[in-house]
Amino acid sequence: MNIVFMGTPNFAVPSLEILLQNGYTISAVVTAPDKPRGRGQQVSFTPVKESALKHSLPVLQPESLKDPSFISELKKFSPDLFVVVAFRILPKEVYSMPSKGAFNLHASLLPKYRGAAPINWAIINGEKESGVTTFFLQDKVDTGNIILQARTMIRDDMNAGSLHDVLSEIGAEIVLQSVRLIDLGKAVPHSQDNSLASPAPKIFKETCRINWNQPAEKIYNFVRGLSPYPAAWTMYGEKQIKIFSCKKNTEYRIQNAEFGTIAVDGAKLFVQSSKGALEILELQQEGRKRMKTEEFLKGYRFTVTDRFE
Repeated sequence: MNIVFMGTPNFAVPSLEILLQNGYTISAVVTAPDKPRGRGQQVSFTPVKESALKHSLPVLQPESLKDPSFISELKKFSPDLFVVVAFRILPKEVYSMPSKGAFNLHASLLPKYRGAAPINWAIINGEKESGVTTFFLQDKVDTGNIILQARTMIRDDMNAGSLHDVLSEIGAEIVLQSVRLIDLGKAVPHSQDNSLASPAPKIFKETCRINWNQPAEKIYNFVRGLSPYPAAWTMYGEKQIKIFSCKKNTEYRIQNAEFGTIAVDGAKLFVQSSKGALEILELQQEGRKRMKTEEFLKGYRFTVTDRFE
């Protein structure tokens, strides 16, 4: 069975690696074009491309998935199956090409959290469970028939980064099982219940601003759902401050304080919410490095009226 693998970020690498380790033929890998990254703007490869080159696999990097030359080149591999993990939306003329179809790995228990940021929104919304789903591609994004799912708990101390890593590994196992079922002709996909669907839209900078006029529990989930990237942020005067981790204390209250009010207790930094306070553990002022609160406070002296906004 000829498989073409499509993916770009680190999340997709374990899925590519596990298929190779189990003897499946990856005839080509499709990934995003090389782009300048980092402060030096040096051109670097995507994580999936680096993995593909390590295994001497052909790599395609189209700017447009509708480019006739790309589609023509893809057909030359006579693909039986497309495996898609953390890649772009495929046009119908592409995903309908393989004889055995094309399936995607999604980082949620579909139909919940359809969209670009399922990991972030699951934590932001305080979910206690997440998982992964493989499904055959259809015209509407994340709506195809489900092949397999796997579940995992979201621990209270997990953030988007740690859940990402767990789901990447679980997802690789489900990708392998899905390929086996399809190869043997034993896959029995079932339709999604659209009445249970929920959105996980792309996250933008403005999405990440903290609203301190919310309970500590909600802000805590918001911070960890955006950590380590793109990170929740707040304003202190004219400076933006990113907050990467915090602890909730629903019983603690800064005396006579409005939401957003800052209080320093020794080497600890507290911010008042609408219900309880949050102890800030790790933060970063724009133009400076990320640091622990204890280190941050060495360079700051807050007054009793100071606020995050």
